[in-house]
Amino acid sequence: MCGIVGYIGDENASDIVIDGLKRLEYRGYDSAGIALCTKDGMMVRKKKGRIKNLEDMIAGENLYGHLAIGHTRWATHGAPSDANAHPHCDRSGKIAVVHNGIVENFMQLKEWLISEHGVEFHSETDTEVIAQLIGIFYHGDFEDAVFQAVEKMQGAYGLGVICADEPGKLIAVRKDSPLIVGLGEGCNFIASDIPAILKHVRKIYLIENNETVVLTASSVKIYNAERREVHREVFNVTWDADAAEKEGYDHFMLKEIHEQPKGIRNTITRRMDEEGNIVLDGIRMTKEEIENFNKVYIVACGTAYHAGLIGKTVIEKLAGISVEVDVASEFRYRDPFVDENTLFIAISQSGETLDTLAALREAKRKGARILSVVNVVGSSVARESDDVFYTWAGPEIAVASTKAYTTQLVCMYLIGLYMGRAKGSLEDSVYRTYIEELLTVPEKIEEVLKQERQIADLAKKYYKRDNIFFIGRGMDAAVSYEGSLKLKEISYINSFAIAAGELKHGTIALIEDGTLVVSIAAQDRLFEKMLSNIQEVKARGADILALAKESNTAVERQADDVIYIPECMDEITPLISIVPLQILAYYIAKQRGCDIDKPKNLAKSVTVE
Repeated sequence: MCGIVGYIGDENASDIVIDGLKRLEYRGYDSAGIALCTKDGMMVRKKKGRIKNLEDMIAGENLYGHLAIGHTRWATHGAPSDANAHPHCDRSGKIAVVHNGIVENFMQLKEWLISEHGVEFHSETDTEVIAQLIGIFYHGDFEDAVFQAVEKMQGAYGLGVICADEPGKLIAVRKDSPLIVGLGEGCNFIASDIPAILKHVRKIYLIENNETVVLTASSVKIYNAERREVHREVFNVTWDADAAEKEGYDHFMLKEIHEQPKGIRNTITRRMDEEGNIVLDGIRMTKEEIENFNKVYIVACGTAYHAGLIGKTVIEKLAGISVEVDVASEFRYRDPFVDENTLFIAISQSGETLDTLAALREAKRKGARILSVVNVVGSSVARESDDVFYTWAGPEIAVASTKAYTTQLVCMYLIGLYMGRAKGSLEDSVYRTYIEELLTVPEKIEEVLKQERQIADLAKKYYKRDNIFFIGRGMDAAVSYEGSLKLKEISYINSFAIAAGELKHGTIALIEDGTLVVSIAAQDRLFEKMLSNIQEVKARGADILALAKESNTAVERQADDVIYIPECMDEITPLISIVPLQILAYYIAKQRGCDIDKPKNLAKSVTVE
C-alpha cells in the first residue's frame, strides 16, 4: 500500500501520474516512485520521503512517455528506503510493478526464484517478488505472464504492471485491495482511489476481486480469473473535485472538523420524508427479518470501532436487541457465534479496510445478514453487503477521521430508530424526541465551533504534556477513547483513555503531580459520579480539563479548565462532545509542529491485515 496511479494516452504520462500521486498523499506514505516507458526503454525513479523529494530528484530530466505507473508506499516489508520504494522491476529491467497489499507466500516464491532461476533481489519487499515472477514467465506474451504470476500469488494485492516491450499496454490486477479504472478520451487510467484521477475523468469502472484489466489508450478489457472477458457498468462520479481542496484552512483536518454540521445535516435530512419519518435507502430489512435477529455484531477498526461502541448503546436502547462490538482484526480468529439470525454491521470510512472486509466475509459465510456503513460509494465493503447505509460526509482527506466519525454516529442513531420502529417496540413519542434532537445537532456543533479560539488557547497551555489521560462514563467513555485516539494520532503524545470508574482499579497509580486528565462529564445522569472521579485524580495532583453541558457549572469547583457544550439529551451528547476534543487534538498537534494531515506511520485506508 498505499497509493497507485497509472496512465496511458497521448499526453506526458510522468506529469499526470505525479499529479495523481499528490492527490493521494492523504493516504499516508513513506516513499514515492514512478516507472515510465520512454523511447529509450523503462525509466524508474523512486525516493524515500515525500513526493517533493521525487520531484526534486527528476527535476531537469526530460522524462517523457505516454505510459507510466506511480506509487506512494507505506512500509509493510522492509524499512522505508530508496531501494524498498516502488516501482520494482524484474532482472531484465523490462517489467515494472506497483503494488498495494501483501503477498503472503512471498518468501516461498522468493526462495523458488533464487534457487530455480538464480534471481538476485535488490530490496526487502514482497513487491519485487511479483516483478521478478512476471519476468520469469514473460516470453513475449505480457498478458499471459501476468496471469501466470497471479496464479502463484497468495494474499491481497492491487497491481499496476507495465512492460517496455509493449509500451501501448497497461495491466492492472485486483484482489482484496481497492482498484478503479478511469475512462478518458484517447486515454485511460488506473488508481487506488478516485481523487487521484478525478481531475481528468468522471467515468470509472469499479474493479472486482480476482479481475485483471488490460488497458490501451483507446480500450479497456476486464477479465475474470478464468481469463474470460466480463462487462461492467460505468460508474459516474458526481462529487466535486473542489471538495478535496483546503478552501483557506491551514489543514484538511481543520476544514473537515468545520464540515461536520453539513455532513450530519445531509446524513439525517436525506433519510427523512416530509413527515419526519426515517427512510433508509439501501436497507431493505422487513419487520419480520428484524424481529428474527437475536444478536447484532458491530465490527470495525479504530475510529469506526469507537462509533460502534456508541452504536451498541443506541441500538440496544432503541431496538431492544443484544449488541456485541468487536475489533475486526480479532473477530474472525475467535470463531464467533454467528448464524442466519445474526445481523452483522460493518463500519468503515473507506469501505476498503481489509480487517473489516475479512470479518464481513467470515460472517457472511456463516449466514449472517450484512449491513455496512461506509462513506465511499462502490467500495468493497459496500459491494459485498446485503444492505448499505452510506454516510454523507463527503471526501475525507486528512488521515485522522473527524466528519466520517460523526456521520457514522448519526447512522447508528438512524439504524436504531429504524429497527425499533419497525419492530413496534419504540414509542412514537420517544421516536419523535430523538428525531427532533438529532435535527438540532448541526446547529449545536456550530456553537461549539465558535469556541475554537478558546480551545486553541488551552492547547497552548497543555501541549508540552508527555502523558494525557481521558476519562468518562457510559457513552462518555466511548467518546474519551476517540478523543484520546485523535490526540495520539496527530500529536504523538502518549494518550490513554479509560472508563472513569475503572481508573481506581490500577491505572490511578500513574496519576501524579501535573498529569493532565481530560474528564468528559457530558451526561446529566452520570454527572455526580464523574465529579467523584475527578476528585480522585485531583487529590493525586492531576490537572483537570473538563467537558460538560452548560448547565453543569458545578464542575468548575474541581476543574482547572472547562469546555462547555450546548444543552441536549444525554443520549446524543457524543455527536457534540467529540468536536471540542477534535479541535483540542488539532491545536496541540499544531503547537508541536506535527504534520497534521499526514501523521507518521499512518495511512488513511488500511488495506493490509
